[in-house]
Amino acid sequence: MSLKVLVISNYDDNYNAVRPEGELFIGLKEAGVDVEVMTFGHAPFVQRFEEAGVKVIPFHPTKKFDKEAVAKIRQVLVEGKHHIMHLFNNPAIVNGIRAAKGLDVKVVAYRGYAGNIHWWNPLSYLTFLNPRIDKITCLADSVYEQLSAQWTLPKHKLIIVNKGHQLKWYKDIEPLDVRQEFGLPDDAFVFTTVANNRRMKGIPYLLNATKYFPADAPIYILLVGRGMDTPQNLKIIKGTPYEKKVIFTGFRKDVMNIVAGNNVSVLPSIFGEAIPKSLIESMALGRPCVATSISGNRGLAVEGESALVVSPRQAKPLAEAMLRYYNDEDLRKQMGEKAKAHIGNYFNTARSVREMKQLYESLVQKS
Repeated sequence: MSLKVLVISNYDDNYNAVRPEGELFIGLKEAGVDVEVMTFGHAPFVQRFEEAGVKVIPFHPTKKFDKEAVAKIRQVLVEGKHHIMHLFNNPAIVNGIRAAKGLDVKVVAYRGYAGNIHWWNPLSYLTFLNPRIDKITCLADSVYEQLSAQWTLPKHKLIIVNKGHQLKWYKDIEPLDVRQEFGLPDDAFVFTTVANNRRMKGIPYLLNATKYFPADAPIYILLVGRGMDTPQNLKIIKGTPYEKKVIFTGFRKDVMNIVAGNNVSVLPSIFGEAIPKSLIESMALGRPCVATSISGNRGLAVEGESALVVSPRQAKPLAEAMLRYYNDEDLRKQMGEKAKAHIGNYFNTARSVREMKQLYESLVQKS
């Protein structure tokens, strides 16, 4: 009998956002693992699952404490005789743990964010610090390190498994003419940062970096995402030569087209990133990148190999790296090619499938 896994995850997001995770489980299905997915029946990725032969159970808990959800999950586990249940968000984890009580099923939880889990917080024992969890799949080093610091959590429960991408997903992305779209001059050199404004994203340091740019250089920065034009951010560039050269685009559905049409992507994050999707997408599109040396970028942004890497919270080194790209076309071409190759070689779906299958098999062999 083949290894049988129940995945409970929320795929009710745009197709591209959930694609790396979804394709991981399709890859596992193709590798001989009997995967069933419990998610919202209207989720955009459901059709892709069904086309690939992955059984979809149209249900997902919407709150952490839900007796009906516990009963539904337990019924599926009892009838399906799953060897493993993999839980991908807090409502799934809290209800899934309760549903698995007394059942011979291994419980695996996924953690994709570095933070908010602490040994001294009783609520953490409802999720990742709950002893019923057999293994935690961490998206990146930063997540592993944060969880490792919780002394009540045995380190043998932790393992890093990235969500791989496939370069073929990006080959048909048409570059947007960003100069025409945003009314920029023909000689505009465009840096792009994609993020929703949060303190961890380090946007003030990026804006302060403009103070080290030549005043008359045709350098422009596109800030793509919600909430970027805060009073604090606007104050940094007010009255400077770059006040009109920083473009706050707001939310855009054509983010990847914008990235494909820019000159350089910049990720000035100062903490909290697990493994930034915006950086992976930029690299997969062959864009040269500047990124900070936070733990979430480790292995992805490698200095001189896949990106230019600078220390976080420092505007001047960030500006210097950006100007290196501005002044060196050959460097831009070289680093764009290296970035794309790095994703293809090290952050691919095949690797994720292989590592996840090995994890599942090891759990069942130990039982």
